Amino acid sequence: MIWAEAHGGAIGRDGDMPWRLPEDAAFFKQQTLGAPVIMGRATWESLPERFRPLPGRPNIVVTRNAAFDAPGASVVPSLEQALAMFTGPEGTAEAQDRVWIMGGGQLYRAGMPLADELVVTKIELDVPDADTFAPEIGPGWTLVDPGTRETSRTGLEYRFERWRRERSPGDRQVA
Repeated sequence: MIWAEAHGGAIGRDGDMPWRLPEDAAFFKQQTLGAPVIMGRATWESLPERFRPLPGRPNIVVTRNAAFDAPGASVVPSLEQALAMFTGPEGTAEAQDRVWIMGGGQLYRAGMPLADELVVTKIELDVPDADTFAPEIGPGWTLVDPGTRETSRTGLEYRFERWRRERSPGDRQVA
C-alpha cells in the first residue's frame, strides 16, 4: 500500500490532500508505474480529471455503487474482487508481482491485513481539520527503510519510509 500522511496520520481533508508536495507525486508515479492501482470511489473522484485514469497502470475503482462510471478504469464492488483480477496462478496473465492499494482510508484499513509492504511519505505538517486518516501501522510491521529527511521546493519537510511484514509461504501478498 502507498500513501502520504501528515502528523497524526492525516491523509485527507474535504476530499483532497491538504498539502502540495510535488516530490511525493513524482515518487508515487515512479513506485506505481506499470502496476495495477486500486482505489476507492472518493479517491478516484479526488484525482484531477486530466489524470483519470492514472496513465501507465491499470486503474481499479472499488465502490458498492454498481452504476458508478469510471471511464478508463475497471469498477468492482469489493477489494477482494479487485485483488482477484491480478492474483492468478504464477505464470498466468493475471499474476502480478505487485498490486498497489492507493486509498482512501476505508480501503487502506480493509487492505492492511493483506498487505506485505507499506510505502509511506511522512510529512512534517499539522492538519488540525483532517477528516481522513491512514491506518495504524501495528505490531508485525518492520521499518526497513526510515528514509532521509528532505525539504520540498514548497518548503515542507518529508521522508519516504518503507515497512515490511513477513508472511508465510503461500499467503496472498499486496503492496
